[in-house]
Amino acid sequence: MIGPFMPPFLRGLLFAAACTTLLQAQAQTAASGPARRGADPVLVRTLQEHRWTLQSASDGTGKAIDAVKVPGHDFVLRFDGARLNVQGGCNTMNGSWRVSPQQQLLVGRMAATMKACETALMQADSALAALLAQPLAPQLTPGDKPGLRLTTPANDTLLFAGTPTPESLYGAATRQFLEVAPQTVECVSGVMRGQCLRVRERRFDAQGLRIEPPGEWRIFHGSIEGYTHKPGVRNVLRINRYQRQQVPADASRYVYVLDMVVESETVPK
Repeated sequence: MIGPFMPPFLRGLLFAAACTTLLQAQAQTAASGPARRGADPVLVRTLQEHRWTLQSASDGTGKAIDAVKVPGHDFVLRFDGARLNVQGGCNTMNGSWRVSPQQQLLVGRMAATMKACETALMQADSALAALLAQPLAPQLTPGDKPGLRLTTPANDTLLFAGTPTPESLYGAATRQFLEVAPQTVECVSGVMRGQCLRVRERRFDAQGLRIEPPGEWRIFHGSIEGYTHKPGVRNVLRINRYQRQQVPADASRYVYVLDMVVESETVPK
């Protein structure tokens, strides 16, 4: 407590410390999420609960912006908490985002991984980053699969299709590491015969070092969203596993989504 008999210099120090603590608390509160006072909560929630795949891009005259559409590579935006994640081009891009009281979508400076790719993909990254760096007017088209229109001050327009995130459908994920054998094996899933992955669980300590021994090899029935297996390639995958509350007939209780490829190795036959 700052009392009347406390020396002036000490009262000043305590007052300064209290102000610093208050400012730090205000900064932490401001950084805790993308919404600000006056932001449309429905817009913020819808952005966060969907992944947004770019469908088209056009300039103010309606002409297609070809630089951001590379065949076979669709940009996907993920508004994860207060972070924006962009994938689909050459490099993964990340930055902050928020919705202003004027209902503008404002994206902070984007950081990117440093892979080298074909020129078209690298140009697509740059073109999309330049568009996202501008104040954007968002407009939602409601529905089970909503649409999102982002318009720049020059009337450049980005159109996205939304799909629900696994978190919005199933809740929080459990993190797993699975090693995928280089060759698939014949298996039976339900009444269907086909090829399945062989996997075993891997574990890592806090320093990222492997904990031995690994789990036993087993046949993996089903699929891992976002992962395409290449014969002859061994991978260690970081997986997000979600549990269904209602399990459809002949379906797994779990949904597996690729988070990242930790290791990849071509194994000679």
